[in-house]
Amino acid sequence: MEKRSFRRMGRDASVIGLGAWQLGADWGDVSEADAHATLQAAVDAGVTFIDTADVYGDGRSEQIVGAFVKDKPGLTVATKMGRRLPQEPANYHLDNFRAWTDRSRANLGVDTLDLVQLHCPPTPVFHSAEVFDALDTLVQEKRIAAYGVSVEKVEEALAAIARPGVASVQIILNAFRLKPLERVLPAAAEAGVGIIARVPLASGLLSGRYDENTTFAADDHRNYNRHGESFDVGETFSGVDFATGLEAVRRLRPLVPDGVTMAQFALRWILDQRGTTVVIPGARNPEQARANAHAAELASLSPETQEKIIAVYDELIRPQVHDKW
Repeated sequence: MEKRSFRRMGRDASVIGLGAWQLGADWGDVSEADAHATLQAAVDAGVTFIDTADVYGDGRSEQIVGAFVKDKPGLTVATKMGRRLPQEPANYHLDNFRAWTDRSRANLGVDTLDLVQLHCPPTPVFHSAEVFDALDTLVQEKRIAAYGVSVEKVEEALAAIARPGVASVQIILNAFRLKPLERVLPAAAEAGVGIIARVPLASGLLSGRYDENTTFAADDHRNYNRHGESFDVGETFSGVDFATGLEAVRRLRPLVPDGVTMAQFALRWILDQRGTTVVIPGARNPEQARANAHAAELASLSPETQEKIIAVYDELIRPQVHDKW
């Protein structure tokens, strides 16, 4: 599989990674055996980058990933911290960072975490020199090898890219979220900051598997967070109204080449965007993991196809999401 560089981190990563939120919670139940089988299928298909967080199943995802990667060199595990306490700027300080990373180190079974990302903190955190000084201290103490941020807003990403120690920015990027293409990806490419594209299938909408009759389990965020009841609504269906998303998918479907799934088409679009380092689709089973990885082998989409994707976005999606994040 193609690899791209996190220049500030001095590491390469497979262009298709694996998002491990599904393996912890909030997407319905995934057994530990199924989680390990999914991880193995991803790695067998060439995936070298796994993304998790300390709040996914309150540490369950980290523990599963940690048990899996033990004695498997060459893999990069990124985790996230900061959402186990109220999202208040005062909670983002060195003592908490030490406690949070120590817990993640224990969950993952490592002395030094490969990459730790602030997990969508409040906007003022991105403008605090003390926060980034504390993260530098964690590197000096060898609790972490590198740090980055996960963001909701373009302005937060740009503020982070301007910090010399930030190795990566994780941001929602998919065919329903085009705003990062305007400034974030160019700025990251120039600065050598890796871009981790999350929510690449818009919570499954861009898989093309859903219709108006689809229902989701009670413990699935696509049921309980459709209007932002539990966390930022942009994390669920990329903030797009479900019915609008279904119509957009219907218009995109004729653009999908023969022999390619809608999900692979959506992932290939992200890989074609200059500045993207790795995209992290989730998977609940080995078949999904293998299919996602296959997107890296597909030919780039034509300029004509790219233009048609933008046209669907401009008509249906832009009015709902473009100016919110």
